[in-house]
Amino acid sequence: MMTAMFGAVESGVIYAIMALGVYLSFRVLDFPDLTVDGSFVTGGAVASIMIVNGYDPFIATIFALFAGFLAGCMTGLLHTKGGINPLLSGILMMIALYSINLRIMGKPNVPLLAEETVITKIESWFASDWSIFLFMLIVTLMIKVLSDLFLKTEVGLSLRAVGDNEGMVRSFSANTGWMKVLGLGLSNALVAFSGALVAQYNGFSDVGMGIGMIVIGLASVIIGEAVIGNSSIARATLAVVIGAVLYRIIVTLALRIEFLDTGDMKLITAIIVIIALIMPKVLDKQKAAARKKKRLVQLNGEGGGPVA
Repeated sequence: MMTAMFGAVESGVIYAIMALGVYLSFRVLDFPDLTVDGSFVTGGAVASIMIVNGYDPFIATIFALFAGFLAGCMTGLLHTKGGINPLLSGILMMIALYSINLRIMGKPNVPLLAEETVITKIESWFASDWSIFLFMLIVTLMIKVLSDLFLKTEVGLSLRAVGDNEGMVRSFSANTGWMKVLGLGLSNALVAFSGALVAQYNGFSDVGMGIGMIVIGLASVIIGEAVIGNSSIARATLAVVIGAVLYRIIVTLALRIEFLDTGDMKLITAIIVIIALIMPKVLDKQKAAARKKKRLVQLNGEGGGPVA
């Protein structure tokens, strides 16, 4: 049980990078970007095929990041220059990436068990069971801090403004289109980077590994915000990281139930998201009812009798 929980936390830290990318598009830009399901695989595909062809795994992972950036920029261009609906532009790019990913890999699955990857290199450098977890935690926290700093820069503030009120930003003659392209590029760069690391962590890259990834990212964001809150950028990004870890722990615990198996993982994910979306509303209603009841009690006490 402890081994499974440790594995859940370890993988959750890697998936947190993907969740930070989803946070950029959904929360900062307010853009429903479904490219994630495709760009996640693109990252794994680019890294895997480069590693198999003898490239250094660290270089391959960086190239995967740039591939994701290009995919996100294409989605942004479809929306801003092509005038396509945001949701539809993401769906179109996700569909296109399925074929592109197959082209990159040349086959549906690329095994990496016999190859030197970032994971095997870290394990050889630091002979410890904690080496992968600590390395990925440092990388994830560095990305979190860099995201915080970026979102406080002039460009980052512009991205946030576009997500909050695009019409107002456009009224100041700002180019909101290129802001969206940049934001979606950065979002999918993080998603692809996570996909490259996940592929190396799992020991293979598969064309179907990105299915439902957008839901996992949203679940991480929603769970984290429900637990930690999002009163500031630093707190919101920390919530995303913690949410990704909590999500993996919840899934691991759910799969321990006898009548559930790995094939039910997507159903479990959907249920987690539904609960995470409904619970805050239920709690808010309960708090409102409690406040109303308390107010009525106070009025009864002040008036000396029931309130009409």
